[in-house]
Amino acid sequence: MTGPMPSPALFFETINAFQKTEALRSAIELDLFTLCAAGDQTAESLAAATKTSPRGVRILADALSIYGFLTKRGNVYELTPDSQVFLVRSSPAYLGGVVEFLLTPQIRESYHYLTAAVRRGGTAVSEEGTVSYDNPVWVAFARAMGPMMHLPAQLLTGLIGGETQQPLRILDVAAGHGLFGIAFAQKYPQSQVTALDWANVLSVATENAERAGVADRHKLLPGSAFEVPWGGPYDLVLLTNFLHHFDLPTCQQIAEKAYASLAPGGRCVTLEFIPDADRINPPATASFALTMLATTARGDAYTYAELEQVFQKAGFQKNEFRPLPPTMQQAVISYKD
Repeated sequence: MTGPMPSPALFFETINAFQKTEALRSAIELDLFTLCAAGDQTAESLAAATKTSPRGVRILADALSIYGFLTKRGNVYELTPDSQVFLVRSSPAYLGGVVEFLLTPQIRESYHYLTAAVRRGGTAVSEEGTVSYDNPVWVAFARAMGPMMHLPAQLLTGLIGGETQQPLRILDVAAGHGLFGIAFAQKYPQSQVTALDWANVLSVATENAERAGVADRHKLLPGSAFEVPWGGPYDLVLLTNFLHHFDLPTCQQIAEKAYASLAPGGRCVTLEFIPDADRINPPATASFALTMLATTARGDAYTYAELEQVFQKAGFQKNEFRPLPPTMQQAVISYKD
């Protein structure tokens, strides 16, 4: 036999991956990263600050060092650059709240029944999964995932160009937290944004619009994107993290509605997890397909060729693929003649 010896390391790393999840969640619940940033950098001081066992904190902090969330020199724990940015509560990019959505019982249960989902070809926990009618999970999503969307929202606004004083009319479909439409409203101060989503979800978008100072240019269109007339004409239609929940024929219905609601020369801006043609690269992007298998009836991570065909059939003859590093997502800009 040539090459490296076979090793069970990957098997044990994967089968025990839940331990990493729970260690990170425990650290977030105890606010260890924030405390470490404030100067509590030994097991004893962290235990005193969290009113926990020094032994328990030492073992947890060691595990976090092994996993790459902390570094350790002697008895002193320090933050990595990533942990400083994303896991310290005072950071504008703090992601600790994401746990409240990604680890909800409904999401975790979907993976518990993954074998059944593979047999069925879609989620096995309910008929429609997370895209069921007015599912309350999207309120949790809107509240928890906002900080994670700040960067891609800013990157999307950079794809439009033109004079910032242009009076854009924007429709934000399945707006959720509303941050994509809000980012455009901030960059283009003469723009008007219409946010379309369930009424209970739009309450979160309204809070964010008020916080961002654009509430006077942010109106609501409550209801289902499939049932509510979109109105228009718009200069921009935003389809952010929406199409992956559905099969391709349903995606085409949405693309057709976008085309019909746009003014001539208007653009549809789509944000998605778009894998390469091999569907395994980039790994962090391509693996999102498994999330859709576990949590939705017919969703997927679609390649650019698939999305381009959807938009072409809807009437968009010009489409552009735009990577959005350093995020895991990519964009498609579709133009209406």
